[in-house]
Amino acid sequence: MTSIVFENVRLIDPASGRDGIGRLTVENGLIAALDGDVTPEGAHVIDGQGAVLCPGLVDMRVALGEPGSEYRESITSGARAAVAGGITTMAVLPNTSPAIDNPALVHLLSVRGKETGMVSIHPYGALTRGCEGKEMAELGLLQEAGAVAFTDGTRAIEDAKQMRNLLSYSRFLNALVVQHPEEPSLAKGACATASALAVRLGLPQVPSAAEAIMVARDLRLAELTGARLHFAHISTAEALSLIREAKAKGVQVTCDTAPPYFAMTEEDIGDFRTYAKFSPPLRSEADRAAVCAGLADGTIDVVASDHAPADADDKRLPFALARAGGTGLATLLGVTLGAGLELIDALRLLTCAPADLLNIPAGRLEVGREADLCLFDPDEVWTVVAGSLPGRAQNTPFDGRKLTGRVLRTFRRGVEVYTAGALP
Repeated sequence: MTSIVFENVRLIDPASGRDGIGRLTVENGLIAALDGDVTPEGAHVIDGQGAVLCPGLVDMRVALGEPGSEYRESITSGARAAVAGGITTMAVLPNTSPAIDNPALVHLLSVRGKETGMVSIHPYGALTRGCEGKEMAELGLLQEAGAVAFTDGTRAIEDAKQMRNLLSYSRFLNALVVQHPEEPSLAKGACATASALAVRLGLPQVPSAAEAIMVARDLRLAELTGARLHFAHISTAEALSLIREAKAKGVQVTCDTAPPYFAMTEEDIGDFRTYAKFSPPLRSEADRAAVCAGLADGTIDVVASDHAPADADDKRLPFALARAGGTGLATLLGVTLGAGLELIDALRLLTCAPADLLNIPAGRLEVGREADLCLFDPDEVWTVVAGSLPGRAQNTPFDGRKLTGRVLRTFRRGVEVYTAGALP
């Protein structure tokens, strides 16, 4: 394997706090030196021209169509989209068909990720069989097979006693439980946040309090059981306030959000724009501002793409009937860089923070680690165009938006797996 030397790059490693012009050497797929002055014989030298070189991004919430709905997004097409966004590690949701509720499927997904040669896939295990919210899955066996955490994906655990049992057992395993924070009976049939806009559009509504109601219940259960609990795609000020208070009390709680919740509001639904239909739905400007504040003060631990692929038939329906979710792999970095954070803080949310939360050996620039790297220009402006994004799914909510921050090259174990052609 050819050695690579990156010169004249801005090395940013949020885990160590490093941020400065430097040099990085890759040998045999591993980071061999930081700031070394020796160039291995025959090494390929890359002049970064001041671009940022950081760890390959770690996306902790990705839905793929495989198995069962490969027409939406296969592992291979999802990997292509991921590396175009600088992502080299993905944690994938279990609510596929069949659901990832047995060890063989956990192993299969991990192997399929390796076979792409582009990304590392770390599967979630289902909390309940079939992700149906009824019978507990074989959590111990799933964990032994490599499941990094447990969730039912986009389905909340509705029964409080069952959630207590799941949390209690997960504590025994020292496993993380990830909850979709939306009270199901309030959210049933809804597709928009209760507001004057939803009334004007005639859309079925869910109050934003549905998120806080579920968060409040599960925080109490986490406190009762001592379990590790994580809330996905937090989107409201009220829920963030509850999580902030629980953290101050010492409850083992973490949360993530996704780009639509800090870069968009319910107004982006526009004239029944189904690419902007999400679960949870887009919120008010006040909630969007609260999510930005949560990113800035550390209440939100991670930014995840919440990549949810759909094909044209899924979205070419009346708003209430269209499939919820949007693609997010290729746009994750650019949208996050626009959240108003310092660059190193934004990258922390995309690298070591999710890796540490899921106990994945990724997200760091350290000698001896796999050379999963992202080279990007933080100042380059590009326009998102649905239909021309990498990957099979094109249902991006950011269609037509200009983003600042473009991935130039992505490397997996020292092998270049994506290039935008911006550098020689």
